[in-house]
Amino acid sequence: MSNDVIVVPTGTANTASVLAAFGRLGVRARVSTDPDEIGSASGVVMPGVGTFGAAIGEIDRIGVRQALLERIEADKPTMAICVGLQMFAETSEESPGVRGLGVVASDMTRFPSLVAVPQLGWNMVEGSDSSRFVRSGWAYFANSYRLATAPGGWIPAMATHGGPFVAAIERGNVLACQFHPELSGPWGLAVIDAWIDATKGTL
Repeated sequence: MSNDVIVVPTGTANTASVLAAFGRLGVRARVSTDPDEIGSASGVVMPGVGTFGAAIGEIDRIGVRQALLERIEADKPTMAICVGLQMFAETSEESPGVRGLGVVASDMTRFPSLVAVPQLGWNMVEGSDSSRFVRSGWAYFANSYRLATAPGGWIPAMATHGGPFVAAIERGNVLACQFHPELSGPWGLAVIDAWIDATKGTL
């Protein structure tokens, strides 16, 4: 088992900023598309920038869908960021006909037209007392689509933009953030660090 954190490239993902964030925390992270490495790594990060369809298409093109699903099902430390969270859903209005990972039985929907779309900038995240990873604080978002309600069996953190939406969900060692922790200053680094600390049995 590798002690590195593996970052899975998803096409237009914010890979460099994610690698830099882990470096600032003293954790070695590197990019890999090897399904065996992704399956056995101590920690895996799924970043994402761009569209749901393009990100899912890249996951399927490099052949890592099954490796990701198996490690999430096994509760191995996994962090998803922005479109990474959206890929957990079954579908998205952004990319009709594209099948997501289906980790949660939910669909991504577009923010209502009464607010600025995309949501671009800082927004307040309300964490849960039962969360190991996400405390309340200001996070940086860049998204047009959202998970409107928290899926059952997951601990949510919530935010508001034209109504409440899911800012993050966690279950065991798996954390998915709609916001960008790597771009959210000291608060965001604390989220990443908490994920690292909480999974030190394997990291």
